[in-house]
Amino acid sequence: MKGSTLFQVLAILSVIGSVLSKECTNTPTQLSSHTFRYQLLKSHNETWKQEMFAHYHLIPTDDSAWSDLLPRKILRQEADELSWSMMYKKMKNPGSFKVGGDFLKEISLHDVRLDSDSIQGRAQETNLKYLLMLDVDNLVWSFRKTANLPTPGKPYGGWEAPDIELRGHFVGHYLSATAQMWASTQNDTLKEKMSAVVSALSACQKKMGTGYLSAFPSELFDRFEAIKPVWAPYYTIHKILAGLLDQYTFANDAQALVMTTWMVEYFYNRVQNVIRTHTVERHWLSLNEETGGMNDVLYRLFAITGNPKHLLLAHLFDKPCFLGLLAVQADDISGFHANTHIPIVIGSQMRYEVTGDPLYKTISTFFMEIVNSSHSYATGGTSVSEFWSDPKRLASTLQTENEESCTTYNMLKVSRHLFRWTKEVAYADYYERALTNGVLGIQRGTEPGVMIYMLPQGRGVSKAVSYHKWGTPFNSFWCCYGTGIESFSKLGDSIYFEEEGSVPSLYIIQYVSSTLDWKSGKIVLNQKVDPVVSSDPYLHVTLTSSSKEGAEQSSTLNLRIPIWTSSKGAKATLNAQNLDLPAPGSFLQVKWSGGDKLTLNLPISIRTEQIKDDRPEYASVRAILYGPYLLSGYSSGDWDIKTGSTGSDADWISPVPASYNNHLVTFSQESGESTFVLTNMNQSIRMEKFPKAGTDAAIRATFRLIFDDTSEKISSIEEAIGKTVMLESFDFPGMVLVPQGTENNLVVTDPPNDTATSSFGIVHGLDGKDNSVSLESVTQKGCYIYSGVNYSSSIGMKLSCNSSSSSSEAGFSQATSFTMNNGLSAYHPISFVAKGRNRNYLMVPLQSIRDESYSVYFNMQP
Repeated sequence: MKGSTLFQVLAILSVIGSVLSKECTNTPTQLSSHTFRYQLLKSHNETWKQEMFAHYHLIPTDDSAWSDLLPRKILRQEADELSWSMMYKKMKNPGSFKVGGDFLKEISLHDVRLDSDSIQGRAQETNLKYLLMLDVDNLVWSFRKTANLPTPGKPYGGWEAPDIELRGHFVGHYLSATAQMWASTQNDTLKEKMSAVVSALSACQKKMGTGYLSAFPSELFDRFEAIKPVWAPYYTIHKILAGLLDQYTFANDAQALVMTTWMVEYFYNRVQNVIRTHTVERHWLSLNEETGGMNDVLYRLFAITGNPKHLLLAHLFDKPCFLGLLAVQADDISGFHANTHIPIVIGSQMRYEVTGDPLYKTISTFFMEIVNSSHSYATGGTSVSEFWSDPKRLASTLQTENEESCTTYNMLKVSRHLFRWTKEVAYADYYERALTNGVLGIQRGTEPGVMIYMLPQGRGVSKAVSYHKWGTPFNSFWCCYGTGIESFSKLGDSIYFEEEGSVPSLYIIQYVSSTLDWKSGKIVLNQKVDPVVSSDPYLHVTLTSSSKEGAEQSSTLNLRIPIWTSSKGAKATLNAQNLDLPAPGSFLQVKWSGGDKLTLNLPISIRTEQIKDDRPEYASVRAILYGPYLLSGYSSGDWDIKTGSTGSDADWISPVPASYNNHLVTFSQESGESTFVLTNMNQSIRMEKFPKAGTDAAIRATFRLIFDDTSEKISSIEEAIGKTVMLESFDFPGMVLVPQGTENNLVVTDPPNDTATSSFGIVHGLDGKDNSVSLESVTQKGCYIYSGVNYSSSIGMKLSCNSSSSSSEAGFSQATSFTMNNGLSAYHPISFVAKGRNRNYLMVPLQSIRDESYSVYFNMQP
């Protein structure tokens, strides 16, 4: 083949993949879903298994449709030359390839430290605790079993259980996460633990003696190569390889690199045998089973070793029938399993970086464009029930099973590569949005090892009642647990990038309180970001630095001016001197010297975004954002917002004053052996059992004291005794507790015209106890909010008067006396009240939600 290289051959293969590979997973099937595959393998219903596996890999690509996309002249002789020996020969001179270009350089995690008080710092610490909780023997149990070594400890459950074909994948993620977390924290205990895992795996690999290393026997690859049912063995191998490579890259573990190259030699020989025994077409066919980011990790390995075998094997995991679609810029990803294919795009990005082939830059740029324009939610995430749906039809997909967490983890990688190549602010804006809304909220607060699989985005949904619910530390280990522990281990890796030169240049693309030891700039840079609040609509950033001893180095800082801000009201100063700010969507460039101080104040405003759905009937379905934060409203399914006709945000949404947190209370009573709390249940007041924090029950048991004197301010709830108040339901802002006469149930509704009828005096408890209060009606003296005596389950509340009560005087005093404590729930620093058609909504960042029911999208009408 005259003047041809394998790169040209494989580039053509990427475009004409359907000619060589007769199948592609381009139709949603249950077997493509990790969730479904796990259910199937755990089932004892053999008939069901046989029925499902009967359809395995029988998903033909429509060749006639492909032919319409292809050049009329296809050089089939090039495909004919794809014998193994020809492919290897073409790889013998990788030095002839021209690498991609002038990319921004990554800043090492070793040089960035997060502020422990930041959102990111707390998330990192929560994850560190989880990584330290996991036991080495339990993690490697199935590896040792496969290698016929002694198996101390006991295997973990969930997707790491000994009878699950995907077992071992989490251990690979653990190696990556611990390597990155150690670089981020230098935690010595973690270093010992991750080194012990590497050593244990090395012993397994040496015992087997072939280079093979996995938690399952190699028989799974026999089935993979025979196109027989098997659950993604290369998916797990990718995770193990990536973990070992990260141990080498971040922790300088030379043993891990030796293990990696030995593993790759084993799989190089396996793939070689498939192609020699059958054809390269047979190998392409096998890629219909998910292979993770095999191409990505192999391109990374080649960048380290320069071994042409590693480059060749990487090419052979570039899935032609998918990359071919993107190469000809066909917006036809609907129906693909999202997280099977995003890693393939990431691998193609690494192909561009190590070879310079512009086709692969074009592929990932186009991919990002179609995902972001047609398949992304307001979070920045994508997928429904693990698949891509029809483009610009997302209103029909809102449910509990939106945005598989793994897809967000991988889309962040795609956008990160694109930013490094182009320096385009849009990619950094996307990174901020997806990280803020799609990653930082998948932990349940600060509970180590409790994360979600999907991020629900329907009406009145909850992270706690999705299909998978919250995972558990030792019995879940889903794919999203693996990517989750990685995400929270590398939160410092995309705050800063650098451009080397005679005058080094630093790009600051995320505003996160942190410290950077910038070696090229010879300074230590401190970034301090004030917590964002709704009552002060600005992002406040302060940068200071100190030069290293004996170092004098001028440099340039480039600060992202995000697209969500505005020029009006924006301000930047350098050493108290005002700077001219560029328009949003660009970079502020500043000449910097050690000892300088820069302040940046960027306006934050409310904005709404229509859901990506081009059908007219869904034009009113919109999400509400405050800067980069996606707001969600506490809701059991209501979603109608009335915006008014003036077009002013002030007509329909207002910030919650910070002082209101001092006015939040919960009223409790002891009855029998249980504690009950005053609760708004469907706008009826009842006593319910004391709830767990972060739940619907907790917000329903929280009330705001609205004082008769609206200027009243208190610093502690004890100061409320003796005051006249209305009780506003926390999750129904604007609605208060209202009596319906005496001896009738209390309700939550709009305040009556005569507010006195819904007002109560907070008085010392009738039971005479020091810490109790009673709530006396202002208009009906001697009548109090009343529960009952010795109740053991939920009971309706009423306004009762002592003279009309059937209980004894002691019983009446007991039933009308409550302990008043600080509210079980509190306003998030970013809290707003949005006016609804039938009720108002308390809006908070989606990332702050735990188990509470919420809606992300609203039907917004004038």
